[in-house]
Amino acid sequence: MKKMKVSIQDVESVAHQSQLILSEDEKAKVAQDLTRILEYADKLSELNTDDVEPTVQVLPIVDIFREDEICPSMDRETILKNAPHATDDSFIVPKIVE
Repeated sequence: MKKMKVSIQDVESVAHQSQLILSEDEKAKVAQDLTRILEYADKLSELNTDDVEPTVQVLPIVDIFREDEICPSMDRETILKNAPHATDDSFIVPKIVE
């Protein structure tokens, strides 16, 4: 297993790109934490994955489709009757874009 080590320069580079200001103690702590994270992730290379199929999704995803059905809807006059402002066939709303 190859040992990965995050350097202070790596942390400074990422901190600069992220516009973070870190003290020297914080840089050392972040470098140490990132090194431990990478070493932990590297343990995955120890797993035997010979019989595991490659996948992009862990859980099975199934699209559920339904048929489009024409259903009766409410009467236009009934709907427009309840509107504060309406014409014979549409709602009247305040103008919000010039």
